[in-house]
Amino acid sequence: MELINAENPAELNDSSTEMSQTDEVIAALERNGVNFMNSASSRAMMTKKGKPKVAMRIDIPATTPARTISAVTSMLWEDLVNQPKKEGSGDFINRKKIQCAEKMIRSAFVELYRGLGLLKTYSSLNMVAFTKILKKFDKVSNQQASASYLKAVKRSHFISSDKVVRLMDEVESIFTKHFANNDRKKAMKFLRPQQQKNSHMVTFFVGLFTGSFVSLFSVYIILAHLSGIFSPSKEIAYMETVYPVFSVFALLSLHLFLYGCNLFMWKATRINYNFIFEFAPSTALKYRDAFLICTTFMTSVVGAMVIHLLLRAGGFSPSHVDTIPGILLLISIALLVCPFDIFYRPTRYCFLRIIRNIICSPLYKVLMVDFFMADQLTSQIPLLRHLESTACYFLAGSFKTHEYATCKNGKLYRQLAYVISFLPYYWRAMQCARRWFDEYDLNHLANMGKYVSAMVAAGARLTYATQSNHLWFSVVLVTSVVATIYQLYWDFVKDWGLLNPNSRNPWLRDDLILKNKSIYYLSIALNVVLRVAWIESIMRFRINSVETHLLDFFLASLEVIRRGHWNFYRLENEHLNNVGKFRAVKTVPLPFRDADSDG
Repeated sequence: MELINAENPAELNDSSTEMSQTDEVIAALERNGVNFMNSASSRAMMTKKGKPKVAMRIDIPATTPARTISAVTSMLWEDLVNQPKKEGSGDFINRKKIQCAEKMIRSAFVELYRGLGLLKTYSSLNMVAFTKILKKFDKVSNQQASASYLKAVKRSHFISSDKVVRLMDEVESIFTKHFANNDRKKAMKFLRPQQQKNSHMVTFFVGLFTGSFVSLFSVYIILAHLSGIFSPSKEIAYMETVYPVFSVFALLSLHLFLYGCNLFMWKATRINYNFIFEFAPSTALKYRDAFLICTTFMTSVVGAMVIHLLLRAGGFSPSHVDTIPGILLLISIALLVCPFDIFYRPTRYCFLRIIRNIICSPLYKVLMVDFFMADQLTSQIPLLRHLESTACYFLAGSFKTHEYATCKNGKLYRQLAYVISFLPYYWRAMQCARRWFDEYDLNHLANMGKYVSAMVAAGARLTYATQSNHLWFSVVLVTSVVATIYQLYWDFVKDWGLLNPNSRNPWLRDDLILKNKSIYYLSIALNVVLRVAWIESIMRFRINSVETHLLDFFLASLEVIRRGHWNFYRLENEHLNNVGKFRAVKTVPLPFRDADSDG
């Protein structure tokens, strides 16, 4: 306002208030920079002299199993044994803690630098906006007043102040000195990571593999029809042994395709998924890359299916031919853990790291990407069941004898079915327990109850599959209805942030990224329909074993599609929450605190 009429005292007061608020922001950033510099100096002093000059201790967050156990052990040891010897707390600092502290300070510097860059960009964008607005004003009013107004804009503290630039230079200097061995080029790789450049080759290969997949799949359908492998009277063994392996790859490829669609929609709607998932911009997967992985995967799988049928029709030994799915599975696992920098190694290793965090729940601190991936696993229980039957089939040597009933009739196999069906829900429940322990938010305990109810419903359905009586039918019906209502409430209210009766958008939420409101209502209805697909498990619309397998695969695909549909709205809600709370950079706590603060 003071730019338009600087003679108004009230507007001058608003201007001075705005300038003071800007000064407070800059001063806070400067204080953070000084704190980081002091922490870095303390780190250097400890590295060189062995002990700190001041009474200081290092607190490393218990984000890993080793740190969790170490934190509990250290807490008990200090409380029970070393409580009278608080003046010697500096003796507990070891080299491993220093390395962890150094990594945390480095991350804090990177986030501080990124925040300063965003503030600088915000100032520049406002200057450009004022310039364009004033040019438009001149054009509409037929006046030449923009020059005088622009002088006032350029004199404003927000534009003329160079504190942000000076603070960025100071952060660069400190980071280069303490974390890059005075190598500025190395320091800039951390502070200003380069974005990946889009390659037309990726688009070309996506189209090439898509066409190859369609052609090979057409050939497979023709060969399958001619050989009669889907005939219940001819090839029961194929559906019981080979088909589950290929179903694993098909479900995984479908999930990859939907993830690529999610990436495309998140980018199109400007949802900052890299920040939400804490992905590195230089190595983060893009939607074209996801489509390339998916199409490459499916082309290889369908090619293997065609080769398998051709070799069977050529009269080769079935015991040798049926090893092809197992070989394909081993190649996929070897490629996943391959240490060479090929085929998206950062993404592969990030995936393995997330799976490790999920399996070791609740020992690892739970991040957004961890519980997001765990939610994906809850939709891939049929895939895990197929992996169980595949592992049993090959490890038991059934591919040589074609005795596929060896695994299915085993007591251990049936017991493992319960374990595998429970595991994704158990991991997710443990993540909720860990988040409650870290944040003391009762919502996490309520969320854990949702996964416990899902475990009970899954166990009831498995039991009903072997004991079909009225009692278990009633148990399945009650537990499944309760779990479904629980899940639908959490989907719409907690995960998507919808069904707000007081919203300006009826029964949605105040802020919507998609302009067409009807899409949200249709998505709610679609999620309800796909959530109740379990009804088929108690109605049993089956005629023979072939149709049973095909129907199970179809229902598993519907659940994967539901999860891909759910993903978009879950991240949309998370993004809007970040925007509403002005979160644009990560909060990285410093690892140091004075020993005197212990009391």
